[in-house]
Amino acid sequence: MYDVITVGSATVDVFANTDSELIKIKNQDSEKELIAYPSGSKILIKEIRFTIGGGGTNTAVSLSRLGHRVAYLGKIGNDENGKKVVDMLKKEKVDFVGKICKQMTGYSIILDSIEHDRTILTYKGANDNLKFSDLNAKKFNTKWFYFSSMVGESFKTLVILSDFAKKNKIKIAFNPSSYIAKNGAEYLKKILVNTNVLVLNNEESFLLIEKKDIKERLMSLYDLGPRIVVITNGKHSVSAYDGENFYSIKPNYIKVVESTGAGDAFASSFLSGIIKKRDIKFALKMALTNSESVITHPGAKNNLLTYKKILEQIKKRPVKIKSFKR
Repeated sequence: MYDVITVGSATVDVFANTDSELIKIKNQDSEKELIAYPSGSKILIKEIRFTIGGGGTNTAVSLSRLGHRVAYLGKIGNDENGKKVVDMLKKEKVDFVGKICKQMTGYSIILDSIEHDRTILTYKGANDNLKFSDLNAKKFNTKWFYFSSMVGESFKTLVILSDFAKKNKIKIAFNPSSYIAKNGAEYLKKILVNTNVLVLNNEESFLLIEKKDIKERLMSLYDLGPRIVVITNGKHSVSAYDGENFYSIKPNYIKVVESTGAGDAFASSFLSGIIKKRDIKFALKMALTNSESVITHPGAKNNLLTYKKILEQIKKRPVKIKSFKR
């Protein structure tokens, strides 16, 4: 039996480090940062790197390194890039229980900025066309599903898998992106009602529940079905709620090299902490430690930690968690 089957995208990622300008647009309610390049110009790339990414494979590798038995469920092409995905999964001791097809494997171009955030240009390819009829449900012998963001036909499959999970007493962790959060809570309700752990960032949470007060937003998200709700907010405090208690943890000051994969590392490590100890405080410490490790190195998987290393880091650099009753 697997501890976790991750469901999500697989991509070949190309990291391009270039010169750019950062433009900030501010209005009464929000602030946006835009990366700008000169129009009609040839732009030199300082450095280029190729890695395997995508929320499904990032979280699968994270959970495997943390000591769990893991499988990855997604759709990849019968091409050279698809072979690279499968080879990487084997190397990381992750089983592939998805579908190989004639479509092109997903592909992303990741542009670095002067503040080490990133803009991602993504071609979804096979990722968007995962059908439940493609899959062998007999392989889904697992305690948990981890759902990352899927769109198109693949989102319909997530909904079917959430019902499958409920019928088979499989727990669900769900980490939606703005791709699907922008459709609103009603769009996600069939998954949320079956979700045990919901992890999303501040922007995504606001797309689902338009309440400025973080406690009210957490409670409203909890009322949609999840038993534990976690909202991350970059360098600001992470907040969580379990129906009885609120939790808050402040990230350490970390020099960011690249933020790609930080969200996947956080959410998968939080789930690992819940599986290992059923303790939200411990899970938050694990999540913060692994995500902070990832942002100190380029690439979404390069500095994902083992469970032993996370425990060492928690002991070396303890963080305080505030908790209080509702």
